[in-house]
Amino acid sequence: MSIAADGRVIPPAPEVSDSRTFRRAFADLQDGLYSSELWLHLGWTDIKQRYRRSLLGPLWITVATGVTAIAMGLLYGTLFGFSIKEFLPYVILGLIFWNFIQNSILEGAVVFSTNEGLIKQLPAPISVHVYRVVWRQLIIFAHNIVIFLVVVAVFRPPITWSALLFFPAIALFVLNAIWVTIVFGILSTRFRDISQLTATVVQLAFFMTPIIWRLGPEVGNKVGSRARLVELNPLYHYIEITRGPLLGEHVAFYHWGIVMACTVVGCAAALLVLRNYRSRVAYWV
Repeated sequence: MSIAADGRVIPPAPEVSDSRTFRRAFADLQDGLYSSELWLHLGWTDIKQRYRRSLLGPLWITVATGVTAIAMGLLYGTLFGFSIKEFLPYVILGLIFWNFIQNSILEGAVVFSTNEGLIKQLPAPISVHVYRVVWRQLIIFAHNIVIFLVVVAVFRPPITWSALLFFPAIALFVLNAIWVTIVFGILSTRFRDISQLTATVVQLAFFMTPIIWRLGPEVGNKVGSRARLVELNPLYHYIEITRGPLLGEHVAFYHWGIVMACTVVGCAAALLVLRNYRSRVAYWV
């Protein structure tokens, strides 16, 4: 308090809360990252709990994905008249990367609502739960990529030095998984219908993305410019930058440009959402 010249007591100015600032948003992300021991343990525990008391344990992830990919590769390869030697690795990689995208979106949308107890009882940054989801998806991805290694040993696709582009591509996948989990997780916690809508949209996007189908040269010539409509789907470009290098295919730079642009816009949206609504998550769950 202070006293004015006329003797009046001037109350102190109210403290300005910084709970809705970008500084606090960055601090939450940083503190969560430093709590790596916690989210690494939680993510691995999620995998073990999911397959507890099963004979193969987490290997069921590999078996389920492998059986699905081989069945779809053989079926659609035969229907479309593609060489199984070329089409099967194409489908397998498409499904592996699609599972990463799909699970990041769907599990990210419910990450806070399904961890209500931990959020209310554990004094930790909410980004801990975001990193937990992304780490869990990386574990599943590591199990699934074994399928492609088996395919490489059997079919020997033409892998070149461009396969090293896989590493920056998967780094972009991780960054996108983080912002997707933040944006959809927080918004779905406030508006529960968003998670249901997201599941429907993701299912539709699967059929609109060239994962179990592809436009060969002969098909592209028949369809003409209409085949370019697939490029309006941003998920197509995400699949291209990861699958193409591992198949020894040239990936045009504009695919990378679109993915990086989406990453920048998504990260900006995540920071905005985190700044405005981070402190309210505990009240919404």
